[in-house]
Amino acid sequence: MASAKRGGGSRRSDRIAAFVEKYLIVPEGGLVGRPIVLRDWQREIIAGIYDAPNIRRAIISLPRKTGKSALTAMLVLAHLIGPEARRNAQIYSAAQSRDQAAIVFGLAAKMVRMSPVLNDLVKVTDSSKQLFCPSTGVRYRALSADATTAYGLSPALVIHDELGQVRGPRSELYDALETAMSAQVAPLSVVISTQAPSDADLLSLLIDDAQKPGAERTRLFLFATDMQDDPWDEETWHKANPALGDFCSLDEMRELAAAAKRLPVLEASFRNLNLNQRVAAEGHFISPEVWALNGVAPDLEVLQNSPVYVGVDLSATQDLTAIVAIARDHAGVWHVKCWFFLPGDGIEERARRDRVPYDLWAQQGLIIPISGSRSIDEDFVAKLMAPVLSRLDVKAVAYDRWQFESLKKAFRRVGYEPPFLEDFGQGYKTMTPALKALETTLLAGQMRHGNNPVLTMCASNCRVVSDDAGNRKLTKRLVTGRIDGLVALAMAIGAGTLEREIARPRQPTYQMFFVGRRREQNRPPGWPL
Repeated sequence: MASAKRGGGSRRSDRIAAFVEKYLIVPEGGLVGRPIVLRDWQREIIAGIYDAPNIRRAIISLPRKTGKSALTAMLVLAHLIGPEARRNAQIYSAAQSRDQAAIVFGLAAKMVRMSPVLNDLVKVTDSSKQLFCPSTGVRYRALSADATTAYGLSPALVIHDELGQVRGPRSELYDALETAMSAQVAPLSVVISTQAPSDADLLSLLIDDAQKPGAERTRLFLFATDMQDDPWDEETWHKANPALGDFCSLDEMRELAAAAKRLPVLEASFRNLNLNQRVAAEGHFISPEVWALNGVAPDLEVLQNSPVYVGVDLSATQDLTAIVAIARDHAGVWHVKCWFFLPGDGIEERARRDRVPYDLWAQQGLIIPISGSRSIDEDFVAKLMAPVLSRLDVKAVAYDRWQFESLKKAFRRVGYEPPFLEDFGQGYKTMTPALKALETTLLAGQMRHGNNPVLTMCASNCRVVSDDAGNRKLTKRLVTGRIDGLVALAMAIGAGTLEREIARPRQPTYQMFFVGRRREQNRPPGWPL
């Protein structure tokens, strides 16, 4: 190993490259088992860090699938047992989750075990995610933000892996490790990450600071497309992806781009993860083209003769309340029936405020106005919907728990209690699988919503937001942009697709009647529609 440290050139980057290509093996993927061959762009990054004088921090920002974690593992081993090893030094890689921390450690451990030379010189401890080299005394450990505190450490090298996952300007783990390096001579921290979605996030602040005058001790390697570039142009992709067509699959990139272009909800993540743009993780839920693909009128006989699932989005006092019922036919197509409610008083004023023709839709029967009221009357809704729902084979009613107890009581007062799903809400836990099921259905053209104008308006207003774990839920584009109908649809199809049924004996029924079918002879006394 000593000869490897001295050989391969006079520059530090040359010695690191020589070490990597002599001793390290590709740990996984299509080239697994072959000696690592550094690409020119990887050599340029290494040279930019190690051959420049007095570098304190390096920021390497690349899209996903460009070998960021593998490059991290190479640098770890170069400092553990390669030409950058300092006797008895401490090395850490830091990630925001245990799973992410395990990725870098796992790749480094595989590289050690696959190398006949390194396997005899480095001790791997999987349980604590540590590597130790007795001959150099250097110890490496993978840390995560959800582990115990990092205070009390004294690292010579810290690699911050996927720092873009930090939301906001602070990270306790980042701060602890950076301040812990002050006792070292010429410490080095390396940030390797895809860009964060917001200007206010920690990684964005570091990148912006690195581009200011006076930041000579920070080296920035930013591989990203410009926001004005065409995201669907393959030439644009190469600006951000130096590995594209190499170990980053061009065919997979084309598939991801096609899906993002077809389904706008994916565009934000495509821009962020694959083009490395600073884009908020929020986007359209569904494109107009995909929505129109499912615009055939529903067959209401299906709802009469099949299991039915219902979603309810109960509004605040003066907003839109939506109830959506769905049933699936023998071909697997979901048929949709909607009911929308608004207070009748002030509906013209509300239409002007929201710039939506509520008053016209009420005249057309698409919205049910609650006459003489300036707020949603739960008793009115229950009296109207109970005869409808009681004649269907309703398996489950998904609803949000917010203010819903009053509607439950209203149903009880009219003698009907639907099979409510008590554990279904509008948070990330239940909406994530519901949105996935709804997306899959719409993309396959397996829904018939009839282009209901109110439901279509709700679909056009919908955006999705994600948490740090990638879970999703719906949000409004604007304060006045109603999304209640699509929320109710997502809850209904979530309950139906997941087959979350509550066993309950059916109540006495009579034949269902729908407006427009001209079967007045079947209309029972008091039929509400």
